[in-house]
Amino acid sequence: MTTNIGTIDRVFRFVLGIILLAAPFVSGLDLFNSSTTTIISVIVGLVMVGTSALKFCPLYRIFGIKTCKL
Repeated sequence: MTTNIGTIDRVFRFVLGIILLAAPFVSGLDLFNSSTTTIISVIVGLVMVGTSALKFCPLYRIFGIKTCKL
């Protein structure tokens, strides 16, 4: 796996991932009363945090996108 996610992209993904992980449990929004939206939010949050930690996004590789300086 070659790195294809830059620093700003990593920080954005990490913050968004944490928000998506926490939102169903602390927000109190009616949107998260459905278990489906809660599960989707948690899965997307985990993917965002995971790609941030690994510095690699499979979709970026498919589309030939690189946000890092290499």
